[in-house]
Amino acid sequence: MRELIYYSRTAPTAGSYIKDDLQESGRVDIAIHTVIAAFFLSHKIRTDMRLHMVFAGPPTPPRHLEMHPVTEGKTGVDKIYLAKKDVSSIIKKMLYKYREGEKKEVFPGFWIEKKGFLDLVNELNNQDRNVYILDPDGEDIREIEIKENPIFILGDHKGLPDKELKRLKKTCIPVSIGKRTYFASQTISILNNELDRREDEGRL
Repeated sequence: MRELIYYSRTAPTAGSYIKDDLQESGRVDIAIHTVIAAFFLSHKIRTDMRLHMVFAGPPTPPRHLEMHPVTEGKTGVDKIYLAKKDVSSIIKKMLYKYREGEKKEVFPGFWIEKKGFLDLVNELNNQDRNVYILDPDGEDIREIEIKENPIFILGDHKGLPDKELKRLKKTCIPVSIGKRTYFASQTISILNNELDRREDEGRL
């Protein structure tokens, strides 16, 4: 299982804040592209991926949206609750379904709760797994050993807050995908490709 943590300073924390203009809705469009890059292959969905998105925008941050699409066969026909055209409405519905004080499963494999970015990272860090943070000054991802069940952290168009980034560099492994700056969704595609190649070659 590979996991990603995506942090957005601006993505809204209430469904009513997501309007038709997604760019003007706290750049939730970036989060949508992040979901698509994390899970979708040409003709299938990755089931070995778990995506955590922490939204820190208005009105009541933070919100932790956790996604791990699963198949459901109750009617004899497997169904995955994720389609490209529905990502925006899924995020919106998850935000609407939030309930104070609980981790609520909105669809099979889709949860929402109130949890801060550092609290989430610390929780995953305590699972005795390697946590990598995307950093232009980190080690080249092609040159380092990546152990099984890795966790990667990346930010939105504004990046991770300086204070949190400084703290994370002490507990996580900084890695780089190169000196150029990519969109979050492009970064995820590069990460998935690197991990896919290692798995195919028996190196992960």
